[in-house]
Amino acid sequence: MTDDIEITADRPDSPIQLSGTDHITLIGSNEEETIAFYRDLLGMPLVLRQPNLDDPNSTHLFFDTGDGRIITFFVTDDRQSNPQPLRHQVGSVHHLSFSIDPDRFLETKEALEEAGHGYNEFDRGIFHSLYTSDHNGLTIELSTDKFDVPDDRRGEVLATAQRLREEDGADFAEERHLEAALEELGIDAEKYELPDAPSGAGL
Repeated sequence: MTDDIEITADRPDSPIQLSGTDHITLIGSNEEETIAFYRDLLGMPLVLRQPNLDDPNSTHLFFDTGDGRIITFFVTDDRQSNPQPLRHQVGSVHHLSFSIDPDRFLETKEALEEAGHGYNEFDRGIFHSLYTSDHNGLTIELSTDKFDVPDDRRGEVLATAQRLREEDGADFAEERHLEAALEELGIDAEKYELPDAPSGAGL
């Protein structure tokens, strides 16, 4: 991995300037099992359902992920779900990560267990995550922040933690780099109580 790539929260001098994520669309299986996982288990409201405008033989489902950001699926009733892990290749989706409230972290683990969804739990240094999979084998990460960082400063905090990690010679950003970044930037962020879990890499 090259070390000469600039890491910064400042916007690049590019010809296009995005204002955020509107939606992400995935090819799903059938409507019933897609709704059962994303609405009934993960709690995403189904906010729009209509024909796929590019293929009227399939249905387009729109889910609110919790903050107004949308994830959508193209589904048809003749497609069976396949829970086998997906093969990763260039251009494929590795995983989707959704935020969960740190106060509901233990409750989320219990809900996954009751629904028969296995999971792995990791302390990723700068955040804490559960990894499970949906009804089609897509890896789903349920992530919670360790600190109450304002949304409009998350990029700035991460970029600062990256610089501190590099100066420290650490292989990956750790909680101490995040704490030091918050201190350097003068952000008084509450630390959440989260359970101990294996740290670093490994799935």
